[in-house]
Amino acid sequence: MRAVIIAAFVAFALTLALTPVAASLFRRLKAGQPIRSDGPQTHLAKAGTPTMGGVVFIATTVIAYVVGHLVLMALPESETEAFSRPTNFTATGLVLIGLFVTCGFVGFIDDWLKLRRKHSGGISGRMKMLGLTGAAIAFGVVALYYTGSIDSDEISDTVATPYLSFTQQIDELPLTKIGAVILFIFIVNATANGVNLTDGLDGLATGASMMAFLAYLIVGFWQYRHWCGGAGENLSANYCYDVRDPLEIALIAGAAAGAMFGFLWWNTYPAKIFMGDSGSLSLGGLIGGLALASKTVLLLPIIGGLFVIITFSVIIQIASFKMTGRRVFRMSPLQHHFELAGWSEVTIVVRFWIIAGIGVGIGLGFFFADFLRIAG
Repeated sequence: MRAVIIAAFVAFALTLALTPVAASLFRRLKAGQPIRSDGPQTHLAKAGTPTMGGVVFIATTVIAYVVGHLVLMALPESETEAFSRPTNFTATGLVLIGLFVTCGFVGFIDDWLKLRRKHSGGISGRMKMLGLTGAAIAFGVVALYYTGSIDSDEISDTVATPYLSFTQQIDELPLTKIGAVILFIFIVNATANGVNLTDGLDGLATGASMMAFLAYLIVGFWQYRHWCGGAGENLSANYCYDVRDPLEIALIAGAAAGAMFGFLWWNTYPAKIFMGDSGSLSLGGLIGGLALASKTVLLLPIIGGLFVIITFSVIIQIASFKMTGRRVFRMSPLQHHFELAGWSEVTIVVRFWIIAGIGVGIGLGFFFADFLRIAG
């Protein structure tokens, strides 16, 4: 746990320190956020606010991840002899960090085109989906087909599994490896776009993503303490988790959560910097990857409940308008509906954070209830 805490603190401290530096640099480069002309009129005052803040927390999360591994290498073996702890970089780390950076790069291209054209339209939705799909295919194949070296015959030799999963792998619901990659493509596109749609008010997507990462930090560390790959006396006598690298999941989730804490300091209302698509797409991709690696795919819509609600508000709005010519909401995504209804931005953000927290709480409740049912 020491390595996870240090990684989270390093990500927090670096993001807190570097974000205002990046904001100042982007301001000098005139990298200000273009504002949609058809959006809420109150947002026009935000024109020119520096964007692409996601570049900062992507970099600090990766640095913190490396620092966490250095801490693991420095710890005496006697402190964790009951568990197999991966001190080297793992296949899980490759998949999660690779997905995080690659999805962020897709968003960076979108941000750069917006700034160059001085317009809120970047790359087309089709090209954005193509980029996210390419990232999902590349790292989905690694997750499903790459075995690498393992320390125990009991642990799964791949990052992901060709089965559906809820709080664990569901053996009765096989997908085949190709089917699992297709599902992962859907998950990455859904989570990346879900966070992207949520990123419409100051601090909203940052706070909601932070809660999701904290949830996967808890899930990953709990799986590590009850891991089939570390046959120590502290393991449950009745049940263990067959997950490739649970400590790696906790380490990366902890680093990302720490980075979100640091970024939120500057991104909360009134925001000094926006994360941009480089931030929102990277966060969504990583959240989807954490669900895959921890084998909690069907738990993801609960943990990321706010993202699901906001995404469905857009789907409902589009479907209603195309079929009936009428809109269900004043404006979509959902947060803008409440803006036009007269709610203040801070009120909307805080209440939506509460909804995000409820989703995380219910998701963790299912996770631990299932463990108690099986292991108890």
